[in-house]
Amino acid sequence: MHSIGRPSTGRLAGRVALALAALLAAMVGLGLLLTKVLENVPPISAEDGVSRSLAAGRSPDATAVSGFFSLVGSTPVIIGVMLVVAVIFRLVFHRWRESVFLVLAVSAQALVFLLTTLLVSRSRPDVPHLDDSPPTSSFPSGHTGAATALYLGIAVVLAWHTRHVWARRSVVLALLLVPLSVGLARLYRGMHHPSDVIAAFANGITCVYVSARSLLARALPEGLAARLDPAQGRTESAGATSRARR
Repeated sequence: MHSIGRPSTGRLAGRVALALAALLAAMVGLGLLLTKVLENVPPISAEDGVSRSLAAGRSPDATAVSGFFSLVGSTPVIIGVMLVVAVIFRLVFHRWRESVFLVLAVSAQALVFLLTTLLVSRSRPDVPHLDDSPPTSSFPSGHTGAATALYLGIAVVLAWHTRHVWARRSVVLALLLVPLSVGLARLYRGMHHPSDVIAAFANGITCVYVSARSLLARALPEGLAARLDPAQGRTESAGATSRARR
């Protein structure tokens, strides 16, 4: 029998699937809105001007830096870093929870991204592209979404296990600068519109939240658990109160 407030694996998987289905519907709806309704409406209509301005201001140094961060968000690098960090988490924490959380967050982002690109067709900015264009829609940015899910996921785990406030803030800030840099690099290199990158941030952040609420909330301190999953927090708090009265 499952304890109160501890959903079974099947129920947990169902909740994750339902949340990701809702995210997919939102992403597709936003993509269709951008391409079918708002394409010629400000500020979306001004996005081509942003791309042209960035392309006109390119310099060798900035191009080299953008190339590095574009590589950081590429699929082989994301998968490699994810697997290495997942193994490190397993060895350091002596359990699979953190590792599975990270893999789930990155994989969920990738699934939503791929399905969205199948349903939304958006051309890349009409400027010279500094990277080869994969056979997918410009919406959303896969590099940015993957980097967001990976490095935000790592930040969540490290923040959870880091006691000192300033160390925790420094680690989180440093890790969050990575997906931001990837997104800016993709814009600079002419691979995406600004709204593609913004949508990718939303995709990655939501997948991290869903994964954390599903896998980490039950093991977090009571206060943080309550913020991630209010129902869980109330259940654990009630249980603690009941035990204290015995």
